Amino acid sequence: MEIDLGFAEKSDDAAWLSNRYFPSKLGGQPAWLELEVLPTTSQLQCSKCQAPKSFLVQLYAPFEDEFNFHRSIYVFLCRNPDCQEPQSAGNFTVLRSQLPQKNKFFSEEEPSDVGDPLPAISCLKKLCAACGCHAPHACSKCKAIHYCSAEHQRAHWPQHKPNCGASAGPTSKPLTHIVFPEFEIVMDTNPIESGKDDKDDEARLAEFQELEASGQTGDLSNVPEAEMDKYFGNTATADDKTFRQFKKQTAAEPDQIVRYKRGGQPLWIANTAQTVEDQLKELPNCTHCGGARQLEFQIMPQTLTLLEDENLDWGVLAVYTCAKSCAIEGYVEELLIKQDIVAEEQS
Repeated sequence: MEIDLGFAEKSDDAAWLSNRYFPSKLGGQPAWLELEVLPTTSQLQCSKCQAPKSFLVQLYAPFEDEFNFHRSIYVFLCRNPDCQEPQSAGNFTVLRSQLPQKNKFFSEEEPSDVGDPLPAISCLKKLCAACGCHAPHACSKCKAIHYCSAEHQRAHWPQHKPNCGASAGPTSKPLTHIVFPEFEIVMDTNPIESGKDDKDDEARLAEFQELEASGQTGDLSNVPEAEMDKYFGNTATADDKTFRQFKKQTAAEPDQIVRYKRGGQPLWIANTAQTVEDQLKELPNCTHCGGARQLEFQIMPQTLTLLEDENLDWGVLAVYTCAKSCAIEGYVEELLIKQDIVAEEQS
């Protein structure tokens, strides 16, 4: 089965990453597809600490049918360190949205990439000045700027205070503890994949260790030495073939941050089969149509090097969506399985 790989690239003009151009992107604010029925604040609120979740990534992934002519998958997470648990995706939210070609928000014609980018298509609901999500609350003084929560209003107040009540103020600057650095995700439909030649594991390991030494392996280069030894320190005694296979498979394209393989299997990073199996057993069917879910894509650990948040950590984030991508209005929640780089506890 073919795999598409996604790579992060800095955009010369962030306007090209607005919803008008149906982007795939990491960080920044979400580029909403359905512009009238936005996710509620409670959908994007952490169930453990009640803080608003941060937008992580969205992928534009249309199906070949009428009601999936436009289709985007969004991933949000709570950045609070206390809300992150090993092998648990409780601090994540995944949303799916789609539109037919003929809809009330976007032109039926493909947007032009010639000349300067046009402005975003405006939402019919107010958006939070801090995070870009649905904002039911207005500034109590000027009523002209909106927020999703009191927490984001307090965080944004130092920027807004000098302009509160003014007819127009400067564009808000990103709040780094709320909004991640923004990148376009560029998909490669013909990637070079490791593991397709006749090199043995030790030869591939040597290549990968060279990449690690030069800092070209993303977040995996930062795995503590003691942790690396458990998996990969000595090929003769290494007991985690899954981790070795992961490194071998990604060695040719170490900067990949997304692997898109709808209906396929994830490339797991560690031999925590029972933990993953338990999460898969708990994977419920689509809440809208009752149909089965399948893998859509996975987010790689190399993504962590771009987020500038030392509190975050994961091995693999595997996103599962409705296999039929059933017709919906607005946004429907999908599922994510999180696998961490941890050794199995010895009994």
